Amino acid sequence: MAAIATVMLIMVFFTSHASALSVNYYDSTCPHVESIVAGAVHKAAVNDRTVPAAMLRMHFHDCFIRGCDASVLLESKRKNKAEKDGPPNISLHAFYVIDNAKKAVEAVCPGVVSCADILALAARDAVTLSGGPTWDVPKGRKDGRISKATETRQLPAPTFNFSQLQQSFSLRGLSLEDLVALSGGHTLGFAHCSSFQNRIHNFSPKQDIDPSMNPSFANSLRSMCPSHNKVKNAGAPLDSSPTMFDNAYYKLLLQGRGIFSSDQALLTHPNTKTLVSKFANCQKEFENAFVKSMIKMSSITNGGQEIRLDCKLVR
Repeated sequence: MAAIATVMLIMVFFTSHASALSVNYYDSTCPHVESIVAGAVHKAAVNDRTVPAAMLRMHFHDCFIRGCDASVLLESKRKNKAEKDGPPNISLHAFYVIDNAKKAVEAVCPGVVSCADILALAARDAVTLSGGPTWDVPKGRKDGRISKATETRQLPAPTFNFSQLQQSFSLRGLSLEDLVALSGGHTLGFAHCSSFQNRIHNFSPKQDIDPSMNPSFANSLRSMCPSHNKVKNAGAPLDSSPTMFDNAYYKLLLQGRGIFSSDQALLTHPNTKTLVSKFANCQKEFENAFVKSMIKMSSITNGGQEIRLDCKLVR
C-alpha cells in the first residue's frame, strides 16, 4: 500500500506540463538574463572542469522531484531536511554557480527571474560549453517552497533495471526515447565507486562481476574501486571523454563499457537498444533527440509559487 501511495503522489506532481513557458518570457523584463547566466557558468567552468556536468545533473535532479522548481537548491532548515541533503544528492556540487548567477541577475533585474529558470539556462549553457548543442530554453518557471530529502528516493537510481527506469520516466510524461536521450547526459562527469560497486564486486552468488560488462573494463574499475575501498571520492569517469559532450557514451555502452546498471539496462529492451545504436552511429541524431528531451523534461513545472531573491531560501 505504501508503494502505491508513493506512485499516486508522484503522479499528482507530474500530471501536466506547463503551458505558460515561453522563450521570450524575459524579453521586456530582463533582456540580458541569458548572457548573464552564461557568463557565470563560463567563469566557473574555466576554474573547474567539473562544473558543466554538475549543472546538468543538478537540473535533472531538480526536475525529477517536484518538477523544475529549484527545490534542489534550498537549504535544510530546522527540522526539515532538504533535497540537497538526501542520499542521492550528497554528491551534487557547484551550487555557488547558481548563487553567483542569481546575484548577477538580481543586480540588473531585481525580483524578476526565478532560480528555476537560472538553473535551466545553466544546464543548457553547460552542454554548449562542453561542445554540445544549444537550444532556446522556454522560461517562466516559478520557484517551489517545499524541499524534502525523503522525496529524493523518487530519483532513478544507477542500480535501476529497465522496468524501474521505464516507470520512473513514464510517471513524468517522458518516453523511452527521452529515457535513452537523457541518459546520454552521462557523457559528462564522474561516477563514485558506490554507484557501480554492485556490478564489480559480489554481483551474484555465482559471479563476482556482472557478465554483461567487458571483463577488462570491469578489472580496471575494480583496481580503482577495491571491495573495501576507503579512498574518499574514488571512482571513474562516466565515459572516455568526460568533459566533452559527444556520443562516446553510447559507443562504449555497446562495447560493454557502461558504468551503471541503469546504463546497461538500455540494452535489455529492443526499442531502447535500437536507439542506443542509432545515437552511437550518429552524434547529430543524439544531439537532436537530447535537445528535444531536455526541453520536454525542463518544462515539467508543477508546484512553483514564487521568485526567490536568494536561491537557498524561500521568501
